[in-house]
Formats: sequence, C-alpha cells, structure tokens
Amino acid sequence: MLHIALFQPEIPPNTGNIARQCVGMNSMLHIIKPVGFDLSSNAVRRAGLDHWDDLKLTVHENPDRFLNWLGNRTPWLITKVGTLRYDTPEYNDEDVLVFGSEIRGLPQEWLKRWSDRTVHIPILGEVRSYNLANSVSIVLAEASLKAGLFE
Repeated sequence: MLHIALFQPEIPPNTGNIARQCVGMNSMLHIIKPVGFDLSSNAVRRAGLDHWDDLKLTVHENPDRFLNWLGNRTPWLITKVGTLRYDTPEYNDEDVLVFGSEIRGLPQEWLKRWSDRTVHIPILGEVRSYNLANSVSIVLAEASLKAGLFE
C-alpha cells in the first residue's frame, strides 16, 4: 500500500477526489492540518461519493505530528519545482508521496531536507500548475505500477 499525504489542503473537492482515488488504488490518505475546510463538510464527502467510509485515513493535527509518524522513512515530495520526473523514481510498496497545499505548496525546509526526493510532472502547455487531484492520480498510478501493486 502506498501513502498519500496532503500538506494543508485548501479545496474540499480536491481532497474528496483524492480520497476516492485512494480507495480505488488501496492507498492510505494522510491529511496534515490545518486544512482550509471542515473535513466533515458535504463538499469533501460529495466528491468522495459513497467511498468515504471505505477510506483508510489518518489526520495529523500538525506538521510535527506527521513528521513523528514518518519517522525514519524518506518521502517523495511532489512539487512543480522537483528535480526528478514523476516516472523516473523506483517507487516501492509503503512509500509516502507528499503533495503540497493548492495555494502554498510544500514547506521550503522539507524541500531542502529531501532535495534528492523531489518529483515533478512536466508541464508542456501554458498552465502555471496542474490540479492537485489530477497530480495525485498521475503520480499514484505510476508509483503503484512501479511498486508492483497491480500484480
């Protein structure tokens, strides 16, 4: 199982869509507070449809609690300024994929700490960035394939 971590998400439908994706890909979702909405809100659950109750979810009250949970694991940080293209890492079962806030991204100290584990999705057209839920889908599918979870 892969772990998807959302650092302080701000848009409820993104989180709901990511939750649905996690259920479909048998992945664990980690939400790092504070968040820009109530996790019990209808917008989150509506996007997650009937799958919210099947979601493997851990809510971390703050970044320090997430880092304590992370322990000595080395996460992959997905960011538009990443050094590795999303399809080049050798992902493994139990890897942690961390995605930043839709507005602020990931903390600079995390990007420095794990600078050799920053991943990006190429942007070929005239857009500033991709939607968070779409980015999770792209990287989660690739990571699951490489980790051998489709077999």
